[in-house]
Formats: sequence, C-alpha cells, structure tokens
Amino acid sequence: MSVLTRNEAQTRAQLLDVHRYTVGLDLTSGDETFGSRTAIRFTAHAAGDTFVEIKPDTLRSLSLDGRPLDPERLDGNRYPLERLTEGPHELTVDATMRYSRTGEGMHRFTDPADGETYVYTQLFMDDVQRVFAAFDQPDLKSVFDLTVTAPTGWTVLGNGTATQAPEGHWTIAPTPPISTYLVAVAAGPWHSVRTEHRGLPFGIHCRRSLATHLDTDADEILDITRACYDRYHEKFEEPYPFDSYDQAFVPEFNAGAMENPGLVTFRDEFVYRSAVTGTERQTRAMVIAHEMAHMWFGDLVTLAWWDDIWLNESFAEYMGYQTLTEATLPRALNSVRAGETPYPDTWVEFGVSRKGWGYDADQRPTTHPVAPDPDAVPDTASALLNFDGISYAKGASALRQLVAWLGEKDFLAGINTHFARHKFANATLADFIDNLASATDRDVHTWATAWLRTTGIDTLTAHVESTGQSWNLTVDHAGSRPHRITVGAYDHSLDTQTGTEQLVLRDRFALDIPQDATPATQPGNRPDLVVINDEDLTYAKIRLDPRSWDTALTHLSGIPDALTRALLWNAARDMVRDGELHPTVHLTAARTHLPYETDLALVQGVLGFAATQIADRYLPPQDRPTALATLTSLCRDLLRRTEGLTPEDWEQTPGTTDPGSPDPGLRLTAVRHFIDAATQPDTIQDWLREGTAPGGPELDPELRWRILTRLAVLGATDETAIARELDHDPSATGQEGAARCRAALPTPEAKAAAWHAMFTEDTLSNYLFTATAQGFWQPEQAELLHPYTARYYPDAIALAARRGPAIAEAAGRYAFPAHAVDQDSIRLGEQALDNPALTPALRRRLTDQLDDLRRALAVRTR
Repeated sequence: MSVLTRNEAQTRAQLLDVHRYTVGLDLTSGDETFGSRTAIRFTAHAAGDTFVEIKPDTLRSLSLDGRPLDPERLDGNRYPLERLTEGPHELTVDATMRYSRTGEGMHRFTDPADGETYVYTQLFMDDVQRVFAAFDQPDLKSVFDLTVTAPTGWTVLGNGTATQAPEGHWTIAPTPPISTYLVAVAAGPWHSVRTEHRGLPFGIHCRRSLATHLDTDADEILDITRACYDRYHEKFEEPYPFDSYDQAFVPEFNAGAMENPGLVTFRDEFVYRSAVTGTERQTRAMVIAHEMAHMWFGDLVTLAWWDDIWLNESFAEYMGYQTLTEATLPRALNSVRAGETPYPDTWVEFGVSRKGWGYDADQRPTTHPVAPDPDAVPDTASALLNFDGISYAKGASALRQLVAWLGEKDFLAGINTHFARHKFANATLADFIDNLASATDRDVHTWATAWLRTTGIDTLTAHVESTGQSWNLTVDHAGSRPHRITVGAYDHSLDTQTGTEQLVLRDRFALDIPQDATPATQPGNRPDLVVINDEDLTYAKIRLDPRSWDTALTHLSGIPDALTRALLWNAARDMVRDGELHPTVHLTAARTHLPYETDLALVQGVLGFAATQIADRYLPPQDRPTALATLTSLCRDLLRRTEGLTPEDWEQTPGTTDPGSPDPGLRLTAVRHFIDAATQPDTIQDWLREGTAPGGPELDPELRWRILTRLAVLGATDETAIARELDHDPSATGQEGAARCRAALPTPEAKAAAWHAMFTEDTLSNYLFTATAQGFWQPEQAELLHPYTARYYPDAIALAARRGPAIAEAAGRYAFPAHAVDQDSIRLGEQALDNPALTPALRRRLTDQLDDLRRALAVRTR
C-alpha cells in the first residue's frame, strides 16, 4: 500500500476542493465484511490527474460523473482519476470492506460475556480508506453525510445526532466541514445514559456487559464533562461547534481516546469494573478534558499537514490538565482529607508521570523538535512516529512555560484570534505563532524558534553560597532555551506536636534564565534547601547544589508542596537514568519517604519507577531479590498505614471517604505492588484462596488475575487453575487475564504456545496480542527465555509487515525482550535495524527500546 507524501497532498489540495461525502454503510453483511457506498462531490480548479484512496476487500464498481470506471485499475490503495476537467465532479464508489481485529478502520468485537457484537471506527492518519473511499488528507475538509444499515436492536452513533428509521436504517446529521480522519461511527447494542447541558445533547455509551459499572460512574463522568464544557466556554470565544457530544467507551481501542467531533471514543477500561484509585479517576477526568479541548484545537481548527500534530496534542494535553485544575468538579475529585490540601493539583500527576515520558523520549536517538521541520515529515508513515512523549508531554510543558512567560490573558487572546481566523479550516505553526504574537508585545517568534524547533533537554544546575547576612544563587544553564522559573527557599522546622523535623517555605522568587545570569542575592542565612523550578513551570533537568540535594533525600516527605516533591522525585529519576545516582539510593529514598507521602499520584509514580525500572532493569539479576524485598517491606508499611478500612469505605468512590479515614486508593496501590513484588507464593496464594487481602480489599477480578499472573511467573499455578478462573470471569478482560497467565507459565510448552500465538497464527486481536506479550517476558525466567531473544527480531519484522502498524507497535512495545539487558541482545537488535524489511513503526519502536537497553546496561556498569 502506498503512503501519502506531503508533496502529493499539497499538489492534490491545489487541484481540488472537496464539498461533500455521502456515505452509506451496511453492517448486516456478516462477520467478516461490510458494504460501503460513497459519493464524493468535488471541484477541480484546473484540468489534471489525481487519485482517490480506498483499501477494499472487493471493489465492485466506480463511476465519475455517471461514466463507469474499471475497478481493475485499483493500484494498491489508490485509484487513478485521470484527465479531470476543470469544474464540478461526482465520484461514486461501491465496495465491500473488511472488518478489523487490530483497532484500525472498522473494528469488530464480540463480547465473550454475552455474545453481543459491536463495531466502531478509528480512522486516524490514513485508516478512513479501510471504511470508505476518500481524498484522505487533513486539509481537504468536507461535509460528511452518513447513513448506516445496522442489525435489529443496534444503536448507531456518529459525529452528529443519529435518527433511526424502519428496518435498521439510521441517518446521521451532516457534519460541518471536518477532516477525513475525524469521521466516526459506532454501532451495536450500546447501553446509553443521555442528558442535556445548556441545550446540547450529551450521551455516554458502553457495551451492555459493562452497564452496571457505567451507571455507577455516570454522574461523575457527566459532571466532569459539564464542568469542562463550561470552563472551555469561559476561555474560548468560539462556542462548541457541533450539534451533540457523545462519549463512547469502546472495546479493544488502541489509544486512550480519539477526538472525533461529536463522538469521542475512549478505551473502555475507563469504565471501571474493579476498584481503582482516586488518581486513576483523575486520569480519566483529564482524558475527558483533553478530548474536549480537541473540539476546538484539532477539530474546529485542524493542522494542514502532520508535521503540526503537536498543535493538536500539545494544546489538548496542556489544556486538559489546566482546565481540570480550574474547573468546578464533583466531590469525587475535590475531597479533603485530614492533614491534606484539597484533591491534588493535576500538575502533580503530570510532573511525576507524563513529564518523564517526555524527558525519556527527548534523550533517545529518535528525538525530534516539538514542531518538526516539514521536510522531516515527508509522508504519513513518518508522521505516525511522532505520537510520542515529545508531541504530548514536552509540547504541553512548553505551552505551560509559554503561559508563565506570556501571561494567560495574552495567551488566550491569541488562541481566540486563532480560532476566529481559521474555524472549520486548517492552520500551520506559522499561523499559530502569528496569532499569538498579535496579542502581545513579546517576541513570540523568537521564543517559538528556541522552544519548538530544537531538540533535547536543557539542564539547570544550582550553585549556592553563603555570604554572611545574605546568600547567593547562581544557575548554570546547559542548553539554548530561555526559562522563566521560580526558586523556592526552605528551612528546617521542628513540629512541636509530633517532634518531627519538617521543611517550611521561607520564600519564592522568580528568575529568567539565562537573562538573570549574575548571582541572585537574597537576604538572610543560607536556606537548608534551595529548589530551582520550584513550581515546575519549565521543561528542564534540575540539579540541586550538594547540600540541598542531601537535605532533599533525607527530608523529601517533609516538603509541604506536592508539586515540589514531584519535581524532586523527577530529578532523582533523571539522575538514576543518567548514572549520577545509584538505583539503590533511589530505592532507599522511596522506602524512607513513601510511607509518609500524602499525594497518591506521587506514591504510584515513584513505586512504578522503582518496580519496573530499578528492580526489573537497572539492578543486575543478583540484586533483584533484595530490591523486591525492599518493595515488599515498603508495601507492608503502606498497608499498616491504611488499616481500619471498613467494607463501606471500599464501596465509596475513591476520594470521598471521611476526613481522617485511611485512603482506599493508597491501600489498593500497596496491595497491587505487594502482589507484583512477591518472590514466594504462600501469602498471595492465601489471599486468592480467601478472596481478600487481610483488612481488605476483597479481591475483584483485576486483583484475582494479578495474583494468578504472579503465581504463574513463580510456577505456583497451572493451566487448570487459569481455566477455572476464566470460568468465573469469562469477560473480555478475563480472556486477556487468562492469555497473560498462560504466557507467564515457566514451562517450555507454555512459552512455545504463546510465541506461536503471537508470531505465527495472526488471529489474536490487538488486546489479546498485548496480554500474551505482557505475560511472556519475565525477569525470573531469563534462562528459559534466552533462546527467544534471537528469535524475536526476525519474527517481529515479519509480523509487522503482515499485520500493520497497530500490531507492529504492540510487538515493539510489549513483545520486546526488555529484560535482556546485555550486549548480545543489543548487538542482535542493532543488526535487525539494518534489515530493509523493517517497517517504520517497528523501526522507531526498536530504536527506542535498544537505546533504553544501552542506558540500563550503562547504569548497571556504573
């Protein structure tokens, strides 16, 4: 199949205006294929040649202006349209299309819990061609008029309000002009909760087997949706541009969510069937806010070409976190506990999880500017590679720094000018910067060049010295970007009630780097802790002066502001990855401070890094048991801290327990990590047998499968027990749990069967492939798995070529031998990168994975 190049897209955009698509989809043709009829009305500005894209199972017929065309002339995914005359045209295409099991195009899923079937579209980048014929590029916006024929009992959802007619026929209201990749259809026997807000229809939808779980959270989801909607209307002068707002939680979805106008699709793991923490609920709320921001930035105003994908994602990422912080949210996200501030600032979670994603991506050989040069994104295949921590987390961090430098008033004024000038059209980086510049006297163009057109991370290093009655701060700046930062000065203080030593904030002051290159002199004695970038407003590595770092390591849990603690944990994480801090020092700090940490996002983020990076990769195999023992001991302390929960506490929404009561989310986090760190099966076997952890929680399906997976890794369960558990939980999640457990069994037969399922059969859906891959590689099974390291590269390359980008991504992310931290594994991977059959998606993922292996090996060596 041919990928679309930027030059081809520009040529076609100069030739054509596309006015309207009339699309008819027939979903009643069976389990494998569906019918697709398309009429495209367009105008050619001059005589010339072009092409239309489609990836059919069977191309039945085509006609141009009523003249039949030969279906045999289809070349891959392109049908040539030659000798077009200047003026209006209508192209009609009748085809049979194939359903997907990989989350691309029209994905079809049959729920094992009740046998009901659902289909939905994911048309991002170039997958509209899997559903109907199109001039598939973002700057050929058009009106889309869809009708759908669906089985009896199904509900059809689309970008506009859907109206049912007799015999399963549905009509979806025509859209305003939108890009091809934003068209959406979801059909099946959905369970729906509908309401209105400010005269606009709102709906949330999921498959029927999740109905009770959606109903439990419906008020929370709709309250967040309403609050974000209201807050965006306070920020944006352009009103919401579509006729309804539906949110469909769909099965086996590859992304977190997709911003289809009027019909946002989410992975249905966000409909929680097992207990979750308040931080996980906050993440769902952020995704809701993120996708709604796209209605303006991405849908109303759309990029002209994929080099500007950051304009979509960085903006939505920044706006999602900021708006969630500002919006008036339901109590589940705003509760207050004894001794704590209101529900943690969402930027804390961003700092401890998302920002590290950006830092990691920006230090790999595949790094790229937030806004790449157009020549660096020559086609859609290369564009797909830029959906990473740079386009999301680094870009959002850059925008947060821009707001700190520019001021929110001028920032929003520029944004609103951007919307007004380009609504229902396309815009470029140059347009965006020009519109921001129109709202301020500051030199936004120079700022954009420094921040958006460069790669890598600046490093800010503090030097502090005492000068008697004052102290001086000098910040060394390794890098080229300007930074506006806040400096926090902290002193030791004794809590007279508890007798414990804490740190209290003496002062905060602003610095502009490198403008303020001379030492900043402050009155008074030297503080015990000096924190640069204290409010985490910029994107840079932070290095404290030695005395401050010693103070931070010994008093981290005593720092009053969670965002400051997040910044320091991020610095410790960076230092471990850079070989400047021994992994066991980080682990000891976690063991020391997390039992006293009050922000759950910090506990989850730090524990996650300690478990998946330090214990699994950065420490050599002989040190892993000690690391797991440390994590187990830490989890026992967290469990002791959260004793006293009642069954009623577990039934409440996390975040709504009474002030002073133990936090169910913290206990749940401790139970999960205790299970994952178990080196002996006895305790977790007892939990599984009794159906509860001592003191709670009772084991829900997620915890039961988690325990069974760990028992499989330890060789303490078998296929019979897995089958028995699957009988109790035959859901889609249960099927994934069983696949994960079977692949984790430490027997040659189990590993061979899992490998065959992943790399030979080609029948696993995207989710079942991922679950199998997650179970397969285990640090404890290095000797058994050793032969598969060499097999991985040729098998993954062949698989990616057969099954496409989504499975290539899963194979590179989950099926990679990440725990084989040795030179032989790196050598094999480097040889694989020379293979001409390597697809772009897999090449990018392997390049990143191999760089992570080199880093892990370097950390071990140091």
